[in-house]
Amino acid sequence: MIRLDLAADSPATVKADAVVIGIHSVADEDAIVLAAGAESVDKALGGTLARTLRQLGATGSAGEVTKLASLGATTAPVVATVGLGAEPDEDEIELDVLRRAAGAVVRALKGTGHAAVALPYASLDALGAVAEGAQLGGYEFAAYKTPPPNGQKEPLERLTLLTADKAAKAEIERANTVAEAVLRARDWVNVPGNLLRPPALAEAMSEAVSGSGAKVEVLDEKALRAGGYGGILAVGEGSEAPPRLVRVTYAPRGAKKHVALVGKGITFDTGGISIKPLAGMGKMKSDMAGAAAVVNTIVAAALLKLKVKITAYAPLAENMLSGSAYRPGDVVTMYGGKTVEIINTDAEGRMVLGDAIARAAEDDPDYLVETSTLTGGQVVALGNRTSGVMGSEEFRTRVVETGDRVGENMWPMPLPEDVRSGMDSPIADVSQTNNAGERAGHMLQGGAFLAEYVPEGLDWAHIDIAGPSYHSGGAYGYVVAGGTGVPVRTLLALLTDIATES
Repeated sequence: MIRLDLAADSPATVKADAVVIGIHSVADEDAIVLAAGAESVDKALGGTLARTLRQLGATGSAGEVTKLASLGATTAPVVATVGLGAEPDEDEIELDVLRRAAGAVVRALKGTGHAAVALPYASLDALGAVAEGAQLGGYEFAAYKTPPPNGQKEPLERLTLLTADKAAKAEIERANTVAEAVLRARDWVNVPGNLLRPPALAEAMSEAVSGSGAKVEVLDEKALRAGGYGGILAVGEGSEAPPRLVRVTYAPRGAKKHVALVGKGITFDTGGISIKPLAGMGKMKSDMAGAAAVVNTIVAAALLKLKVKITAYAPLAENMLSGSAYRPGDVVTMYGGKTVEIINTDAEGRMVLGDAIARAAEDDPDYLVETSTLTGGQVVALGNRTSGVMGSEEFRTRVVETGDRVGENMWPMPLPEDVRSGMDSPIADVSQTNNAGERAGHMLQGGAFLAEYVPEGLDWAHIDIAGPSYHSGGAYGYVVAGGTGVPVRTLLALLTDIATES
C-alpha cells in the first residue's frame, strides 16, 4: 500500500516530487476552471495555469490527468492536474468522483516517488474518499512476475494529503483499514487456483482474522460430514482438495444488532460434469470473490471496532471433474434436511450457499447478506459493473442505495413466483435450476433457490457480483485489472449504518 501522511503546507511550497491539484470542465464552453486548493500553484505560475492547461489539451473531464514542469515556480518540479468534471453548483463534489480522480492520478504518477495532493476537501468524507481512491487505484498484483526490466516505473511510494484539519488523521486511518480489506480480497481473487485451494484459502482467512478482535473456526471435511452439510460436500466431491467451511465471529460489547454475512468460496470452477467452455475458464479462480469479500469485511469491521455483532460464513470448495464428482440427476440432502435435485453441476454456488445460509440463520441474526459470483445471467442482464440485488424488498433497497453511495453500482431485481415454481422437482423438495433447463431469468433462479434457505421474516439480501467482482480490461478510476474487491466497501458502509440502530 502507498504510505499516506498529512501536512498543512501550501501546495506551492510543499516538498515533494509532484503536487496534484484539481480542475473542472465548463459545460458548453471550451474552458476549464481551477478547483479549490489550486490557488497558490496558479499564483506561483503567474496566473497562467488555466490557459497553459488548455493549450496542453486539458478539458477537466473526470479522471483526466495532465502533467507539466513547474520550472522552479513551485517546490515540486512537477504539477499534475486531475479532472473533476463540472464544478458543482452548491453541493460538494461527489465522493466517487474524488475516489476515481485519486486512483487515476496515482497511476499517472508511477515512478514519481512522493506526491502531495491538494484537492477540494470540503469534508472528512471527501478526504477519506481521496485516500481510499489512491490506495485502490495504485494497486498492482505482480506476485508471480520475475523482477521488472530496467526502466519500468515503480508505483508511487508516498502520498501527502495537504490539509490543516486536525481530525484528518483518524479519517486516514479509517480509509487505510477499508482499503486494506479491499486489497486483500483482490489478492485472494487474483491468486491462481492451483495455489489457493480450499484448505489453503481457509488458512489464509484464519491468518487474516488473527489479531483483528474476531474469532475464527474452520470445519474440515469430517466435520462437514458429521454436521450434514450435503451441499458443500457434494460440490467438493470431485476434487482431491477437500472443502471447508470458515466461520468468523465478531461480538463487541454494546452491540444491539446482529448481521450474518455469507459468501461463495469456489476456489476454482470447471463446471464439473456440466463442464464450462474453455473461453473464460481461467477467470474461474475468481469464483471465491464472495467469500473473500465477507471475511475481509468482518476483519475490517473488527479493526474499526464497529458496534454491531457479525457472523460470517465462507463455504469453500473446488468444483472439479472426476470419477467422484456429483452428477446431474443426483439428489443431495442439504444442511437442515431439504433435498435438491441436481440439474446442472455448474450451478454449484447455490449448493454451498444453501448450506451456509441455513446454518447462518440458526444464529438468529437481524439481517442476512449473502454475496456471490452466482450467475452469468447477472452479466447478461446488468453488465460487468452493476451487481444485481434480490431479497426482502425494503432491505434490498437499502443495500442498493448503500452500494450506489460508495461507488459500487447495484440494481434491485425481483423474485417472481413463476421463476420459483419453474424449479419444482418431481423427486425432491426443489430443483437446483429451472426443471426444463431454461435460461430465462437465470439470475433470478439463483436468488429464488437461495430464498429457500432464508427463514420467514428475516431481512435479507443476495448480491450477485459475477461481473463486478473481476475486471478484465484496462484500469479506470480506482479499478484495475483483476479482482476488484466488490462489495467490501458496500458491506462495511452497511454495517456502519446498522451499528447506529437502536
